[in-house]
Amino acid sequence: MNYIGSKYTLLPFITTAVENVVGKDLSDKVFCDLFAGTGIVGRSFKPKVRKIISNDIEYYSYVLNRNYIGNNKQLDSQYDLVEELNALSGIETGFIYKNYCLGGGNGRQYFSDENGRRIDAIRQQIEAWKKSATISEDMYFFLLASLIESSDKVANTASVYGAFLKRLKTTAQKKLSFTPSIYTLDMNEHEVYCQDANSLIKETQGDILYLDPPYNSRQYGANYHMLNTIAEYDSFVPKGKTGLREYVRSPYCSKRTVLESFDSLIREANYNFIFLSYNNEGLMSMKEIETVMSRYGHYDVISQDHHRFRADKKENRNHKSDKTIEYLHILEKI
Repeated sequence: MNYIGSKYTLLPFITTAVENVVGKDLSDKVFCDLFAGTGIVGRSFKPKVRKIISNDIEYYSYVLNRNYIGNNKQLDSQYDLVEELNALSGIETGFIYKNYCLGGGNGRQYFSDENGRRIDAIRQQIEAWKKSATISEDMYFFLLASLIESSDKVANTASVYGAFLKRLKTTAQKKLSFTPSIYTLDMNEHEVYCQDANSLIKETQGDILYLDPPYNSRQYGANYHMLNTIAEYDSFVPKGKTGLREYVRSPYCSKRTVLESFDSLIREANYNFIFLSYNNEGLMSMKEIETVMSRYGHYDVISQDHHRFRADKKENRNHKSDKTIEYLHILEKI
């Protein structure tokens, strides 16, 4: 998925830093990914550690991580069900088609009419299997995560869902292909949560805490509201031209509340090592982060150049450069 703040290209940088500080053998460690997003960091460390604790307050993120982190055994008949869902015909009575496709009459075009109808048909079938106990909980989240990622590939947006495009772009014209979201098999049991980070931190403990909170005022609940709607598939009245749903506003997206929330998080964290990803364009300054983290132990910071996530067209960009600096703040808590 194209995702704001994705750490996919920074995984070697993050992994090397963790191993240099904690040690290369992490097999007995508990690793907590507290602002997990798509779970790319937790997924990378899953084969390396004893347990992953994954959390994000957005439900679409919980679904993805419940599959990629929570699932660890081979599921019976999973590919047969994928094939069955791929063969479904679309329906015109579903929530996505009626509210987020031009054919629904609301003027929104997040998906082509064909793909909107297919998303509804697949989503309703997955829910019907769950309600009839035809599938297990593990299978439910595997299928639902697969639908979220498959839908994202044909979305008619500039990567985020703050707005849709006026015309169907090339990838949005393609027929949705229901593709399985393959997770890593292992023998360990992991934990996945959908909670406020500052609340959950008081209830967990471990060895390594990785933090990747929002950097700026853009709320993930608004930018990815469409994925939450597919994941939750509940009834509500979409608001405005973009069809927004109600969403949780993170204190990490406000200059007024971010520093207090961050200080509380670090203070309450019962982890030996804390790693914070944050870039040079964030709401908290380098000095503010250093001041907070230094209160609780031995602090250090390393950095790497990183390409900024851009959702707009190149010719519309006001920035002189697409590069930003990604900092990894490191705390050995005492």
